[in-house]
Amino acid sequence: MLDILLTFFVAFALSFVLVLAFNRLFYKLDIVDNPKKYKKDREPIPYSMWVVFFIVFFICSFIFVEHTYKLYLLWFFWLLITTISFIDDRLNVSAKIRLVIQILIWAVIWLTSIKIWYVSNIFWWIVNLETYYFELFNYTIYIIPLFFTILWYVFIFNALNWSDGIEGNTSGLSVISFLILFFLGMILFFRDDYEGWVKNAFFIMQLAIIIVWALIPFWFFDVREKILMWDSGTMFLWFMLASLAIIAWGKIATVLVVFGIYAVDAVYVILRRLWNGNNPLKWDFTHLHHRLLKLGLSKKQVLSVIYFLSLFFGLTALFLDKTWKIIVFVIIIFIVIFINELISIARNAKLRK
Repeated sequence: MLDILLTFFVAFALSFVLVLAFNRLFYKLDIVDNPKKYKKDREPIPYSMWVVFFIVFFICSFIFVEHTYKLYLLWFFWLLITTISFIDDRLNVSAKIRLVIQILIWAVIWLTSIKIWYVSNIFWWIVNLETYYFELFNYTIYIIPLFFTILWYVFIFNALNWSDGIEGNTSGLSVISFLILFFLGMILFFRDDYEGWVKNAFFIMQLAIIIVWALIPFWFFDVREKILMWDSGTMFLWFMLASLAIIAWGKIATVLVVFGIYAVDAVYVILRRLWNGNNPLKWDFTHLHHRLLKLGLSKKQVLSVIYFLSLFFGLTALFLDKTWKIIVFVIIIFIVIFINELISIARNAKLRK
């Protein structure tokens, strides 16, 4: 456990120094945003600051984490995904093309072994997903696991990418999510007896704590509107979150509960856009944080609500069985519906006036 303490100390110190360094560098190089484009009443600030935790993660994982096939796969794919997302940041690729690229990447990831093989239900049965398959170039393609894995990655990225509409939201949710994954890894580490499972749990703990402490200095400046992450950083964070959830023996339900508020909100927004005949993947100002701001809450109040609910539900998910996790997720659905109904009532009341 001393390795864990040394890891988070180095990650935090390195991240803090790099945030300050790149902040000054980007101002000098004029790598700043255009706040008027997003209807922001403030001075331009440095963007693409995701490079900070990109560097911190690679250095710390290279030094402190055992070099294994899983780590090499994560390095390769987050480099590929971040590069593609960086190009998208510059060229503003359409939502449909981004979706196709995402699906192709997630499919390749599945072929390399990061995949969902089974689903455990509320009756504690394990549902094996390897029923239907076909052969391609002497390689067996299991259809249902491939579909579930792609769906998981696409949903995670788009659900949390839409949280990046208010400063400090995505970085704060990321800190909470990876902290919950760290605690999950700790529980698995002390509970399991098989050496392979113990090593896997320690692997999850190390990567999760690196990201947590790399993000905390970033979040400190992000929430004060001093720097911006940009989509490349969001892509990296949620790729790691989705991948570690699978590596942690398929703890999909636990991760879903952590950011259940935005998972449910994503479904709500997609259905609403489809109902109105709009592109379901096109970003707009209809997400949860936007509606809460329109309700009259301040930015700090909105962040406090989202942080509290995510941390509370995440901590409860660590100690609940599958049935109770489903119950908690149903509660989250009712909370999101209640918030939306409350906002609709308040908006209609304003219109009557």
